Order: sequence, then structure tokens, then C-alpha cells
Amino acid sequence: MSEALKARLVAQAEAEGFARMGICAPDAAPETAARLRAFLAAGYNGQMGWMAERESWRGNAAALWPEARSVIMLAESYTPETDPTLGLAQPDRGVISCYAQGRDYHDLVKRRLKRLGRWLLDQAPEGAEIKVFVDTAPVMEKPLAQAAGLGWQGKHTNILSRDLGNWFFLGAIFTTLDLPRDAPEVSHCGSCTACLTACPTNAFPAPYQLDARRCISYLTIEHKGPVDEGLRPLLGNRIYGCDDCLAACPWNKFAVAARDMGYQPKAGLPELADLAGLDDAAFRARFAGSPIKRIGRERMIRNVLYAIGNSGQPSLRAAAERLRSDPDPAVADAADWAISRLDAIGHATR
Repeated sequence: MSEALKARLVAQAEAEGFARMGICAPDAAPETAARLRAFLAAGYNGQMGWMAERESWRGNAAALWPEARSVIMLAESYTPETDPTLGLAQPDRGVISCYAQGRDYHDLVKRRLKRLGRWLLDQAPEGAEIKVFVDTAPVMEKPLAQAAGLGWQGKHTNILSRDLGNWFFLGAIFTTLDLPRDAPEVSHCGSCTACLTACPTNAFPAPYQLDARRCISYLTIEHKGPVDEGLRPLLGNRIYGCDDCLAACPWNKFAVAARDMGYQPKAGLPELADLAGLDDAAFRARFAGSPIKRIGRERMIRNVLYAIGNSGQPSLRAAAERLRSDPDPAVADAADWAISRLDAIGHATR
């Protein structure tokens, strides 16, 4: 029964739009707890205190829902159609990580997971239960994905696959059903260090380790308040996330196209001058349905001002000038910094 059910489940997952599926036991990644403890002890989580608040659940998926017998891990491709680093050569525009240029993946993946979960319950014996998770619960999806055979955590700590590259989201269905397991994947990074050398801020203390405090994705999305002045120039014009380490991975030659058109960019990269003029209502309207909305107007404008300061474009000075008296201290500080950078460039060219 279970082997036949699993075969039908794989076919149904593909029909729903998932690129790959694998199954593991909830306790299939026992090394997770120790790795998480070391990460937290080093302070690599920065301001992300929530990572420590539920450490016992995050480090042991079996503790999250003790009744669960299987974890179904699913991969959903969002492969960009063009090189996401090309925007770095357009200093008057803000670079947004390609996963956030379309609709919010939380909504798209969870909707698909729920449909697949309902299908599974319709096929399963009475009394079976499920819970679905997409990056919003204390679940370490990447170690579970490796245990389920979807791929491995590369030297950049992201999950990647020989079949999919590293442009994919992860979703999880925990279930009380005891389903056949897949073989875990092992690392195929070899001696390659392309992702490590691509990092603009040197955020990797060692292969397979990430210091989030230096990661541009963390700094532009999770970090509250002013960013360290030594790191600001390294942000370039990245205003939400960073794709550099992902884009550098050679395994992306096997990446598969995104099947959901919702992941395609809604428009081209935004102009920094336009973004700098957004008030709270305009920010919310512009980024409705996008994961960007959750960081709020102040953090986005702070990032935009760092990009203006790095742009070398004196024409953007007026946009920064208007924000020097912004009520948010981090925004006002970023405006002063941007102006000082642009003025220094102006003096140097006279």
C-alpha cells in the first residue's frame, strides 16, 4: 500500500507543479541540533533572535510534532530567465533578489502544498493527519531536504541539486503516515569555491558556514537600524537580498525553468529615485503581494539610500536630501551618509 501510494504521490506532486519530491523520517538529520547550537554560539544569527527562541524544535524536527512519522519534502523551481547579477551594472536602479521580484513564494508554495496534502488525505486510511510548512515555522528545511534526497547544502549553505541547480524553494508536509524513505544526498561540491569567492562581503567564515551578520540578504532584509558603515559600500545597489553566491554555482547549468508564472518579475528593476519618494501607503501599495512588503517602508528606504550613496550619480542627491529629516533615525542617518558619499565624489571630480 505505502509503496503504491508513494508512487502516486510523486506523480501528483509533479502534476501540482513541484520539480522534485523526497521523503525522510522526522529524525533523519540528527546533526542539525549541534550545527544550530554552534551557529548560535558564534553569534552568526545576528538580530534573528527567533532562531534561538525555539531551538529545541528547530534542531529536532521530530520534536515539532511527535506524532509525525514521515516528512515529505518538495522543491519548487523559481529559476530566473536572465543572469540576476546584470542589474549590478545599473547604479541608478535597485537590485532585488530574483525570488522576490514576483509574487510571494510563501503564498504560492503553501497553496500547492495544501492541495497536495488534501489529495494525500483522500488516498490515505482514515485518521491520517498532515501539517504543511513553508519557511514560517521552526523547521530546518534544508537538512531535511538533504535527508530526503532532494539535494545537499552547498558551501554557501543553500540547498542545491545535480538536477535543479540551486534556484528552488522548499516546502514540507509532515504526516502521521509511515511512507517509504528516499536515500539521503551527499555533497557534490568537490573543490569548487565559486560561491564563496563571489560573496561581496566575505560572509562565509569557512565552507558550509555563514555569518549572517555580513550577509547582504540578512543586512537588507532582517537587520534593523543602521548597517555598519564598513559594510555599506559593499552593498552596491542591492536593496533587497543578494543572489551572488547562488548565481555563481556551476550546477545551475542543470537548472529547470520555473513552472509558475507568478515567479516572473512584475516589472524591470526599480529606479532608486522613484523608491526614495515612497511614503508608507505608497510602499504598501507598490509591494502588495510581494515578500518585500514585510520589511516595511523604513528598512527599504534605508537600503535605497545606501544604494544612492554607492551609485556615483550626483543626480540622485536631491532624493537623499529630502530624506535627511525623515522621522526614522536609520533613514535619516542613511540619507546623511548617501549625501556625504555623493559630495565626496563631486569634490574628487572637480
